[in-house]
Amino acid sequence: MKINFVCHGNICRSPMAEFLFKDMLAKRGKTEIIVCSTATSSEEIYRGVGNPVYPPARDKLASVGISCAGKRAVQLREEDYASCDLFIGMDSANIRNMQRIFGGDPENKIRKLLNYTPRGGDVADPWYSGDFNRAFSDIKAGCEGLYFALFGEEF
Repeated sequence: MKINFVCHGNICRSPMAEFLFKDMLAKRGKTEIIVCSTATSSEEIYRGVGNPVYPPARDKLASVGISCAGKRAVQLREEDYASCDLFIGMDSANIRNMQRIFGGDPENKIRKLLNYTPRGGDVADPWYSGDFNRAFSDIKAGCEGLYFALFGEEF
């Protein structure tokens, strides 16, 4: 199984989700799951090279012992649809943009992260709010819900 976390620029929310979920899987020995993250825009990619994870997002991950070293923004492409089993968007705009990029979602692979929680809604965007703690809290709750949906066990 391959899971792709998606946000607008792939420098804040989706990398936090990618590396948090990778950490969760590693702690439980779930090595069969491949996890990555991408952007619906090209704003953080210049001359084919993506920007690194935004420092406050990187620092938030580091504060819980998770490294995202080497991660750079990558843009989602239409051909990615065939290579992933799930695309997990951070907000409603990400969902719309993924559907536009893919020309729909015939295999029902596109989901919103917080739909794996009782409250639903959008992951708070720290790019605008500066609140990386809230974004991380949202992402953690969503990743725990996704973990339960995949494995039937609490993390």
